[in-house]
Amino acid sequence: MTVTDERLSSTFAALADPTRRAILARLAGGEATVSQLTEPFALTQQAISKHLKVLERAGLISRSAAAQSRPCRLEPEQLDTAAEWIGRHRQAWAARYDRLDDHLTALGQPPARPQCPSGNTPGSPPSRETTT
Repeated sequence: MTVTDERLSSTFAALADPTRRAILARLAGGEATVSQLTEPFALTQQAISKHLKVLERAGLISRSAAAQSRPCRLEPEQLDTAAEWIGRHRQAWAARYDRLDDHLTALGQPPARPQCPSGNTPGSPPSRETTT
């Protein structure tokens, strides 16, 4: 496994946890200290610190060593890498479905495009619609 593969694996592992995703969403709005990140959660600072270590090892955040409070900041480059990986694979999956559609059409059967839970077909961009 290459360094890039390992970093990608650690990124997806870090993103698998809803608390860590919420921390990243908070940091998208700007730097925050561990105390500030702990506020919205029913977790201890120690538990949040463990989540921050996972995010830091994955390259998703960094912590400033200059200040005593050690504010955390989002490092979006690794998210971009994960999004690029998903995009490349989404194109491959879409191409496979296109070939299956062509084959089924040649057989006289309707296309077999499955629907994702979001209502989109694989390979199509996510819907921007919101429900109320």
